[in-house]
Amino acid sequence: MGIFQQTSMKNPSRRQFLKTTLGGAAGLLLLPVIRPARLLGAEAPSRKIQIAQIGCGRMGRSDLGNVLTEPLARVVAVCDVDARRLAAGQGMVEEYYARSGEAGVKVQTFADYHDVLASPAVDAVIITVPDHSHALIAIEAAIAGKHIYVQKPVTYSIAEAIALRRTVEAKKIILQTGSQQRSERPWRSFRRASEAVRNGRIGQLRTIKIGIGLDTASGRKPHPAPAPANLNYEHWLGAAPEQPYVEDRVHPQDSLGGRPGWITTEDFGLGMITNWGAHHVDIAQWAMGQELGGPLTVDARAEFPVNDERTVHTTYHVEMGYPQQVRLILDNHFATGLRFEGDEGWVFCTRSEDISADDNPNVSFSRESRLPLQASDPKILAPLDEHAIRWQPSKSHYGNWLESIAANRQPIAPIQQSARSLEACCAAWISMKLQRPLAWDAATESFTGDAAANALRGRPARKPEYDHALAMKRAGIA
Repeated sequence: MGIFQQTSMKNPSRRQFLKTTLGGAAGLLLLPVIRPARLLGAEAPSRKIQIAQIGCGRMGRSDLGNVLTEPLARVVAVCDVDARRLAAGQGMVEEYYARSGEAGVKVQTFADYHDVLASPAVDAVIITVPDHSHALIAIEAAIAGKHIYVQKPVTYSIAEAIALRRTVEAKKIILQTGSQQRSERPWRSFRRASEAVRNGRIGQLRTIKIGIGLDTASGRKPHPAPAPANLNYEHWLGAAPEQPYVEDRVHPQDSLGGRPGWITTEDFGLGMITNWGAHHVDIAQWAMGQELGGPLTVDARAEFPVNDERTVHTTYHVEMGYPQQVRLILDNHFATGLRFEGDEGWVFCTRSEDISADDNPNVSFSRESRLPLQASDPKILAPLDEHAIRWQPSKSHYGNWLESIAANRQPIAPIQQSARSLEACCAAWISMKLQRPLAWDAATESFTGDAAANALRGRPARKPEYDHALAMKRAGIA
């Protein structure tokens, strides 16, 4: 797959080390110089990948908590447009290092992500901001030469996904999408089920039934108010359409936890179809061998609230037709998870920290079982032989990203595949909005002969400074 090469630098500086081991995602596959922390001694921080966390809210703190424990990671900076969240992120990192025996560690803080990207002290960024800002920040990070971990859905729109993929490829950046269901921890059930399907354990795949949860209307009207002094609302709004500040459509000011309002506001995220859909459709396309493809047809129906704080879809029914006559169905009545049905049986996977069938050989395989991994026959989940198709080893999703940077290889959830999952979910949303079936061409990443549908693949930026296409043009990327 590549040429392995061992560096001969005896005691390189951090910048020399990164230049040697991280140079060019499309180039040689290099053996990392990074060694276990116990071998690094006093110079350990300089030998690690230096990371900045962009976005320190609920999920940002989750990402921070996960990456801080990774041996290859050193968090050196945090960034947020909300001063309260910025301070909380800084405190979280400094307290972690203090508990680890490093007294007096100071983490840089930034209110503007552009300053993060301009810092030579930062090698990689984790982007955990609302969906509508994923693309611009990630594209500018790639242009700046920073490696990227970006939460799912990887972008807000189809056009943004294509643009981000092109930029990452042009700049030879390692990008990991936060589709952690592809990794073993904490939910290996998705890997087991999708490998079984990909290897024909249920015969010819016919139907995939997916439940992604349900948003409901709040029953409350939006209440505009002045933005709080600690929040740079102009920068938070970014490329989204101009609108007054509504706390319940941004994030709570009295806590760091809880589900933020932007996630149920269509200008900032498209609802469960991309929120959880990005997770489960990704696994479905992985299992059926369409991780670089997509549906042929999309027919979706959904309800949308009127004059409500929440504007994303509520109930939904989506049917997508894939090659080999596979039918994918999403419905709000289905249990959360994926059920793969074939000519010779079925397998179901969902999230849980409970035991799986692999942990307990005496598990019941009935449809009523609530275990995270179920099948119509235990043989479906029996160990695969040496000739089987297997996914890339990945216990920790964050560790896989860091190891991929060091080894100069694609991670388990690269942009080339997450862009395709996003496209399928967005195609379903577009069908919901137009209330009619659509024909999707995965080769051209567009709808066949449908100007109205193609117009919804993207949206204009509110101001030029938030236009990802202009950022790409300035960088010389088509």
